[in-house]
Amino acid sequence: MKLSQFKFNLPDSLIAHNPSDQRDEARLMVLDRNTGAIEHKIFKDVINYFEEKDVMILNNTKVFPARMYGNKEKTGATIEVFLLRELNKELRLWDVLVDPARKIRVGNKLYFGENDLLVAEVVDNTTSRGRTIRFLFDGTDEEFRRNIEILGETPLPKYIKRKATAEDKERYQTIFAKNEGAVAAPTAGLHFSRELMKRLELKGVDFAEVTLHVGLGTFRPVEVEDLTKHKMDSEQIIIEPKTADLVNKAIDEKRRICAVGTTSMRTIESAVSANKRLKATNDWTSKFIFPPYEFSIANTMITNFHTPESTLLMMISAFGGYENVMNAYEVAVKEKYRFYSYGDAMLII
Repeated sequence: MKLSQFKFNLPDSLIAHNPSDQRDEARLMVLDRNTGAIEHKIFKDVINYFEEKDVMILNNTKVFPARMYGNKEKTGATIEVFLLRELNKELRLWDVLVDPARKIRVGNKLYFGENDLLVAEVVDNTTSRGRTIRFLFDGTDEEFRRNIEILGETPLPKYIKRKATAEDKERYQTIFAKNEGAVAAPTAGLHFSRELMKRLELKGVDFAEVTLHVGLGTFRPVEVEDLTKHKMDSEQIIIEPKTADLVNKAIDEKRRICAVGTTSMRTIESAVSANKRLKATNDWTSKFIFPPYEFSIANTMITNFHTPESTLLMMISAFGGYENVMNAYEVAVKEKYRFYSYGDAMLII
């Protein structure tokens, strides 16, 4: 398929800049992938589509406060430093993006916070905006992490045109977030409230947790018309043996298995055995899913509404059927569903 087949007109007014008042009260579009039929619901209605022993696969990655602002030595210029991932814990080496990049060279020092709570030195150039920096910090890892918490901001995507607030710290994080390492939230999971999780549990629905540490590559635009030539960024995935066992039992019993979000789907599709079972793994994935594609594990999916021409929309189209999904998006625009990270949800059954 071609990139241009995933274009659609999205009015700016439909981009969600704030979360819904209650997590589980965002709107929910339900799409039947066999018939293309569409229903309009509220997210908490999702409970009506699942039975005892069905499995929901959740991404338990935790977003850390990755956006920091520092000052360059001598000039005092303000520099945005976006932490991507820790390369070496002992040496406190980090892979980062800097903005404005033209001002930042190897050897420059950056000072963060009042009384220079943290100081970093630029040790390498990686890409046009990418740098490797080393934090010059002698304290414990706990103290270092605490300072990052103090200095860092919730890394809201750039299309949300406002400063991050205290509310974002809670709302741009799933309630089941555990394993720190993401710079973007697995947004389909943001709709689950504690009350809804409890109600699903009482109904007998099982939760299986996986980890995919979401990187900024999730927002990277596709720049080639021929999709086979697009390369995804690598992201770390972890699937524990108990998760694999729970999911495989559900496959054998022909239960409904729901991937909550594109990140959960990428994780499980990156760890499929020859006999179409889920494997435990601790690895990296750069899997790119676009139509046509045969899915092996999940038979339902919860997702948000994504940007035109994004890899996320391509995966959804592979799962729900290209015509079904593009039609559903047309309906979503007409019905004024809210799009992107803080937007409304879709259940594909």
